[in-house]
Amino acid sequence: MVEFLDLKSINKLDREAMIEACTRVIDSGWYISGKELASFEREFAEFCGTQFCIGVANGLDALILTLQAWKQLGLLVEGDEVIVPANTYIASILAISQNQLVPVLVEPNEGSFNLCPIAAEAAITDRTRVILAVHLYGQLADMPALSSLAKRKNLLLLEDSAQSHGAAIDGRRAGNWGDASGFSFYPGKNLGALGDGGAITTNDAKLAETLRALRNYGSHEKYKNLFKGVNSRLDELQAAVLSVKLKSLDEQTQRRREIAQQYLQGIDNPLIKLPVVDAGSVLDFHQHAWHLFVIRSEHREALQKHLSDNGVQTLIHYPIPPHKQQAYAEWNTLSFPLTERLHEEVLSLPMGPTLSGEEAEQVVAACNSFSVASVK
Repeated sequence: MVEFLDLKSINKLDREAMIEACTRVIDSGWYISGKELASFEREFAEFCGTQFCIGVANGLDALILTLQAWKQLGLLVEGDEVIVPANTYIASILAISQNQLVPVLVEPNEGSFNLCPIAAEAAITDRTRVILAVHLYGQLADMPALSSLAKRKNLLLLEDSAQSHGAAIDGRRAGNWGDASGFSFYPGKNLGALGDGGAITTNDAKLAETLRALRNYGSHEKYKNLFKGVNSRLDELQAAVLSVKLKSLDEQTQRRREIAQQYLQGIDNPLIKLPVVDAGSVLDFHQHAWHLFVIRSEHREALQKHLSDNGVQTLIHYPIPPHKQQAYAEWNTLSFPLTERLHEEVLSLPMGPTLSGEEAEQVVAACNSFSVASVK
């Protein structure tokens, strides 16, 4: 079986260096908010091209705390609207709801799966304050267009970069396009911790200062609390591990691109729609991080079974759109036809930096052998 993602083999690449880093932390006697976190924050800010990085407990907190910080700074108030793609993972929307802000769902660009600038502009009202651009599957949204839109309409631009570590447009990386960006370091991400972790990048010094307090009970100085904050800190062990893995991220991303190229050149089954890398904008195959390689098929269930029968493990990202979830029952009658079709058709093929060329060829062959007879 070609595994969807072999985390053990991926982490084995850096095993000795990670053991050394963890040993260093254990022996230091300092496990929260120390030198390892400060070092990783500097390194990741430099990697993204930003001035600041603030480590937090997970990717959801990265988004929640950024919106909360903007509220503390007087840039947002309860009831303000945030434009967000309807086909995103629910975490993007939970961050909005948990700040008592109003998510405004819009259809994505069908080719890239990302937020459509035209649809986003059409959804702007006098209550709109934020555009939340989700870089789904590892490809940046059309950030030049969205940046221009945000500036014209005087809106905040927040990137959800949970799946796009190292992705770029014209060399400018995820995390350095918006007013702020939230990252996840969940183990399966391109830059994954050995547990939960997250970070926020920004070039706004005042926002960074506010976020550092909010993640630590609202405190800059022990026992002095400026805000009603939370406990959301990236610990020393995870920061040390991430520093190790960051060193090989570009190399591993290049390997992902090679696998994606193998899929794009090899899969020629008319029953399968391949991802569109250049959706008529500045998007570029060579700047896609390929967190996931997502195909589409009107016969997804049969295709998934066929692939499994042929030794290929696949996953669905994501089977149910947010507006059809019980958590948002008030939206269940809304209609987003493109989003709903995408969620019925998308299927993620194996992808990872340790996937071999032979395994990728097995995936290609299994996709190409799928037929209408298989459907029947």
